[in-house]
Amino acid sequence: MTMPHERTRSVIQTRDFLIELSRDTSLPERIRRDAKFLLRHYPTKEDMLTASRIEEHTNSLSGLMGPVFSSSLVD
Repeated sequence: MTMPHERTRSVIQTRDFLIELSRDTSLPERIRRDAKFLLRHYPTKEDMLTASRIEEHTNSLSGLMGPVFSSSLVD
């Protein structure tokens, strides 16, 4: 089972990977353009950590289920 901090780290690393693809001039223009297109609405690290803190706070109040993401990138 994937833990919240692993999910958060995966989203952040995927964004970094898309940035690398978008800047790699050895790749075809279509690949770079697609990576840039995907990045337009992809959350930043700060977005992820802020949303995680909100989610953790909300879940701690309701007690229904644990958070999907984590404000910490380590266990």
